[in-house]
Amino acid sequence: MERYRQTFEEIISKLSPIHAEWRDDLANSVIDLVGAVKEKPSYALEDLRLLLDKNFDAGMTLIRLFLDISKDELVGSLRDLLPEGGIGVKAFRSDPEAFLQGLVALGALEKMRESVGSPVTWRDLLVERLKTGRGSAIKAQARGKFLEDKTEELVREVFGMGNYDMRCRFVGATGKDDEKADFAIPSKRDPRILLEVKAYGATGSKQTDILGDMERITNKKRHDTTLLFVTDGVTWKLRPNDMRKLIEMQNRGHIMRIYTSLMFPDLLQDLGRLRSEYGLDLK
Repeated sequence: MERYRQTFEEIISKLSPIHAEWRDDLANSVIDLVGAVKEKPSYALEDLRLLLDKNFDAGMTLIRLFLDISKDELVGSLRDLLPEGGIGVKAFRSDPEAFLQGLVALGALEKMRESVGSPVTWRDLLVERLKTGRGSAIKAQARGKFLEDKTEELVREVFGMGNYDMRCRFVGATGKDDEKADFAIPSKRDPRILLEVKAYGATGSKQTDILGDMERITNKKRHDTTLLFVTDGVTWKLRPNDMRKLIEMQNRGHIMRIYTSLMFPDLLQDLGRLRSEYGLDLK
């Protein structure tokens, strides 16, 4: 074969859309199950059992659609409710009652009743398409904003308004380069404390990105600048290795401490201590 040097423009000019069918075997099985669901004023444990007995994977997918949550959210929530029995078909077959009660606790029966009892119009279909398209991205952004807002409340309580920069690029150790951070205290020009905030819930596809983000921050900041990490979301349970790497960074001192929403009292206390230690009484 003759050696040839390709160019960017050549490849770009030859690109074309790739059309793919969204329905696979699982989707077809789910659609079959949808047709088998009888319209009733209410549903019971036995209705869930029938779905899972017919086809466990399709049944779980259909139940997830009724609940209107992602696969990762369903898995994470079930693991909290069924810590001993697992969440797969083996767990269902070994202890179906406990498994089904877990789904009931998530609201599966009530959601089935609501969904089946709601008439669908063409307007509903268009709204649903909007939801499954950009709506999933908006949902992820809303999670992140919620955790950021809650974190900012603590930062503002400890340091006061105007004594921190948010969603900024802080000046690094050399004074010549910068890096992104969610909070820089007291300012992005010369931060003594940096906070990075990341919330996850619908998908774990972007969680590995935080490892690179944290490494970039630790490489750019001064060694005597404290880095704190605030995170939350059930999908961390599906990516334990990534969390282990973050914890290793904390163990090595690259991150001072990792917090979740339930640890906000600790975060508030630690921010107060850092304010005192660094002489940042700026209110």
